[in-house]
Amino acid sequence: MPLDAVCIHALAAELEDRLAGGRIDKVQQPERDMLLLSVRAKGENLRLLLSAGVGSARVHVTQASYENPQEAPMFCMLLRKHLVGARILSVRQPDWERMLILELEARDELGVSSRKQLAAELIGRSANLILVGEDGRIIDCIRRADFGGDALRRMLPGCFYRMPPRQEKLPFFETEPERLRELARCADRDTPIEKWLLDSFSGLSPLLCRELAARCGGDYEMLPLQMEALQETVAAGDFVPTLLTREGKPQDFSFLPVTQYGREIVNESYDSFSALLDAFYTRRDQAELRRRRSHELLKSIRTARDRLAKKLGLQREELRRTESREEVRRNAELITANLYRMKKGQRSLDCENYYEPDCPQISIPLDPLKTPQQNAAALFKEYNKLKGAELHLTELVAKGEQQLDYLNSVLAELEQAETERDLADIRRELAETGYLKKARTREKDRSKPQAPLRFVTDDGFEVLVGRSNVQNDELSTKIARRTDFWLHTQKVHGSHVILRCEGQEPSALALEQAASLAVTYSQGRDGGKIPVDYTMVRNVRKPSGAMPGKVIYTEYRTMLARGDEDLVRRLRR
Repeated sequence: MPLDAVCIHALAAELEDRLAGGRIDKVQQPERDMLLLSVRAKGENLRLLLSAGVGSARVHVTQASYENPQEAPMFCMLLRKHLVGARILSVRQPDWERMLILELEARDELGVSSRKQLAAELIGRSANLILVGEDGRIIDCIRRADFGGDALRRMLPGCFYRMPPRQEKLPFFETEPERLRELARCADRDTPIEKWLLDSFSGLSPLLCRELAARCGGDYEMLPLQMEALQETVAAGDFVPTLLTREGKPQDFSFLPVTQYGREIVNESYDSFSALLDAFYTRRDQAELRRRRSHELLKSIRTARDRLAKKLGLQREELRRTESREEVRRNAELITANLYRMKKGQRSLDCENYYEPDCPQISIPLDPLKTPQQNAAALFKEYNKLKGAELHLTELVAKGEQQLDYLNSVLAELEQAETERDLADIRRELAETGYLKKARTREKDRSKPQAPLRFVTDDGFEVLVGRSNVQNDELSTKIARRTDFWLHTQKVHGSHVILRCEGQEPSALALEQAASLAVTYSQGRDGGKIPVDYTMVRNVRKPSGAMPGKVIYTEYRTMLARGDEDLVRRLRR
């Protein structure tokens, strides 16, 4: 859900307490509609995230890490000029609007002090981040808007900044309780309470309207008490940052526990709204970001995989047809044995099949334009052709199956890719294996391959996880020691996982957590408990000529494990 007015009100108070007096040290723009401000405030380093994304507009302190582009966008460069070194005076929410304003004090190149504002409008599709100068004019914004909509609110550099127009509704949290009771008495009883609340007042989200209706049991007589109780809760600042989850997956969030869903939804409370928003948006946004970044690569691999699967199907069908070669050889030999009984122009040969015990009569079709000897020779030629085709097609099908399995493993890698460097490594791997054309450039690729993902179990064992098939090979055949443990999901594509033992026997906890990491970084991460094979690295080897990431292993054991994103975040180094 988008941030409603009450959540923003609570968030403004929280950010004011943490950021007021802080100094902006760094400005980054990891995404087109996202800013990241590094702030030194009250003895701690904080990272303030401001997003104007559609469906994900928000402002909060974050613990998540983001990858920055090679070159900073122009808007980011402009903000660095104006905001680096600026002091945050306050964080406020104007008139219960769905927006936050950071009041800033900055100095220009000559050391002249000036006041600026960084306005974050968190209003659905109109979300925007605007830098406003001391004279009230827009210096620039992350999403410019010229014509269309409100002509008085043109979002262009040099235009005066104007607040969003207020809704033509009563502001709920500024309305007197007596007025609320009067309006509730006069309300149309045929209208559902949640619809009447949403149509009558500003500052209430659909979720909050439904919650008020649920708490009063759909009875208009009980509604005034619930509305007054809500006003008192907000006035007192008695907020409980609450994440609503269904089957462990985030569904929504609120500033108070939600009861309208009964047992279908679990309420999880957080210490702060920043932690709540971080938990709700980070995983969802990272998944969407990975999907967007890998879209073109994903399309190319899927096209290659589908083409290969179709070709493999045709080859398997041709291979199935070669199974009739023995029947062709038998017919050729029966014709040869019965040449004395045949004449040119015959359309079939009726003879005894002496290849079977009771010698049944069979009919062999013939080409009437050929002599008996030519018919036999044609069948022997067809037999030899089918025999050769079987050998060739068997080899082609085996090779195609390896390639198809490899492409499916690359698709699994793309699902796990977290950064642009991960995608670059996969592109490099595909170029080396011939599935993508190598980019023609005069500049050499000087980027170094990334190191494997590193984790440390709760009892101190190091765990390494491969990022790509090429890295899986290097990890299993070069980096890992012979006495380390190797783990991989059984019959499911995923990363190679190495449990570093340093000559010790790994604990049961270390094996369980390493197996959980193997499941998390595989295609079975959402499939509940799945089997994970584990063995010592000395029992793992790579066959000659095998595709990247393909190994064989012996003397293994199997355990069941489940993917765990929380464990990944906790153990990652």
